[in-house]
Amino acid sequence: MNFLFPTFLIGLAAIAIPIIIHLFNFRKYKKVYFTNVQFLKELKQESDSKSKLKEWLILAMRILAITCLVFAFAQPFIPGKTKSIAGEKAVSIYIDNSFSMESTNKKGTLLENAKEYANEIANTFNASDKLQLLTNDFEGRHQRFVSKEEFIEQLNEVKISSASRSLNDVLKRQQDFLKNSTSKNKRVYVLSDFQKNSTDIQKAVVDTTIAINFIPIASSEVSNVYIDSVWFESPVQQYETQQIIHAIIVNKSTKDIENGTLKLFINNAQVSLGSYDVAAGNKKDVSISFTIKTKGVNKGVLKIEDYPITYDDDFYFSFNAQTTIRTLVINGKETRTAGNFRSLMQDDSLFVYQENNEASIDYSVFSKTNIIVLNELSTLTSGLTSELQKFVSAGGSIVIFPSKKSDIDSYNTAFQNLQLPQILRLDSVNTKTAGINFEQGLYEGVFDKIDQRMDLPKVFEHFEFSKTTNSNSQALVLLQNGQFLVSLNPLGNGKIYLFAIPSDETGSNLLKHAIFVPTLIKMAILSLKPSPVYYKTAVNEAIVLNTASNFSDKPLHIIKDHISATSNTPAAIGPGTAATKKLDVIPEHRVVNNATTLFTQNQITEAGHYEVIENEAPVKDLAFNYNRKESDMNFMTTEDLQKQMNEMALKNITIIAPGEKTLTNALQEVNDGKKLWKLFLILALVFLAAEIIIIRLFK
Repeated sequence: MNFLFPTFLIGLAAIAIPIIIHLFNFRKYKKVYFTNVQFLKELKQESDSKSKLKEWLILAMRILAITCLVFAFAQPFIPGKTKSIAGEKAVSIYIDNSFSMESTNKKGTLLENAKEYANEIANTFNASDKLQLLTNDFEGRHQRFVSKEEFIEQLNEVKISSASRSLNDVLKRQQDFLKNSTSKNKRVYVLSDFQKNSTDIQKAVVDTTIAINFIPIASSEVSNVYIDSVWFESPVQQYETQQIIHAIIVNKSTKDIENGTLKLFINNAQVSLGSYDVAAGNKKDVSISFTIKTKGVNKGVLKIEDYPITYDDDFYFSFNAQTTIRTLVINGKETRTAGNFRSLMQDDSLFVYQENNEASIDYSVFSKTNIIVLNELSTLTSGLTSELQKFVSAGGSIVIFPSKKSDIDSYNTAFQNLQLPQILRLDSVNTKTAGINFEQGLYEGVFDKIDQRMDLPKVFEHFEFSKTTNSNSQALVLLQNGQFLVSLNPLGNGKIYLFAIPSDETGSNLLKHAIFVPTLIKMAILSLKPSPVYYKTAVNEAIVLNTASNFSDKPLHIIKDHISATSNTPAAIGPGTAATKKLDVIPEHRVVNNATTLFTQNQITEAGHYEVIENEAPVKDLAFNYNRKESDMNFMTTEDLQKQMNEMALKNITIIAPGEKTLTNALQEVNDGKKLWKLFLILALVFLAAEIIIIRLFK
């Protein structure tokens, strides 16, 4: 205990006054004589003992009253945890304005609580002190000191944001900012709900010269149900086909959800309705089916209803229902099976079919092609091999049918560059297909059920291969002699499918077998590089356009669509309603392997549908969703925070939990200490009252 005015303690010398009065009784007594004093002696002894007890009690009350009165004037206090230094103060106040702060307690939303507390903090400082406001947005206008009045103006403008920051990043930003201040009295305040997934105190590097204060703001009920992720069951979405879309719904509450409603909107019209049951603390995969009724771009949103956190109740996605597979078949000079591939793909709307002869290959179409079929080429030239390497490394797929009359040396040279096994010889012994590798995924969804006795292709002659140097190579279809009939060989971002037989009917009955069509179509479908159906806001997403842009006239823009599906989020737009403000972003771009990649650099901050615009024309449609990190309703308690700080021995961090007190009083106790003068003044009055009671009632 310290004293604000210790010189007043000199007044303790006044304690001597009641002591002197007690020791020197100045009353004069008159003697009275009695003939029989035996009874009076007994009465005198009893009266003396009671009188002495009464006098000692009165003396004690007077001494205590004087002591407490002197202490009250000296103004005692228990020192606060923050060591206050005279002079101007530099203060940084962080307000967590992430989506989780939409939760409520009896005072309103947590964000409104935080703003009210920040206002109280600001009012505890003098007009000469410097204040800084910091939010999750890390805005440039907040990277300077302001006056108390300007701080309150900035505070009133704080709103819920899609940005989310870890505690380590926040403390680092605050401490780095305060290092530029010449003030010796630096303080940091952190007002947050302290979500567990962002409260990484163990990673924080704390400056011990700065007083740090944590102010936890808890909601009255932790509850949230949200859509975590969405995907299509089929990799290709075609016009007038039925599609199944899956959604993971998470229940972060203490109550089971029964008969919840999941609505599906496509192009602002509700097309399907589903229901779900999710137990408390669990998640559920919910599927919903619909038929694509619009060609080209389709903009969808899945929606549930939940309160009070609503930002994660809508999930945006987009897809193109005019997906085509650009196929190039390069035929050998003597092949007789060109018509088989032509009849399979030329009249199918799924394919954009093109043919080349090995004598006249158009390399310029490679970059616009998804899959290339090398059909019994007599030789693989170095020029063709080089272009194939670029094509497959960029993500393309190649299907190779060797020719019986091929130049083995040229094949092996090309295969070495493509990390394929070497051709050893042509085996003319008849054999059978032993089985199919169903685990790889090429034949997933092809068969209703797997029958080990199914009819498989017969092989009359095939090439034998050495072991490949590609460790990721997999046999898709096996022969009875242990060799592969079809193998998958990943290279770069693409795939190479190698057949051990020519496409000629003399080598196998594969081209006439029922398995050939689904095999080639699945290879073509898997060659697609489908765009993600959604991206995340407030992160640096990489968006591949698959086409090269020259940017000769204007840069690319990513613009928020003016029409969006129904939503409860602040940034969303109702069905059929035009947005009042467009979000327009110029992204960073790079051109690699004839494909343009855009980088959003955290600039997309609102969920919804967007368009990539080049020269005022849309070239790609995108959907963005808020990060679901804020949806996890697990928070650090005051005890959890204190435990972590004790483990790390962080003595300059103080947890301020106002409770029943006002934050102002709690701050005064932390900064200035707990003042005790009122307590001692009350005790002085209590002891004086006790003295009066003893004098009057103690007979």
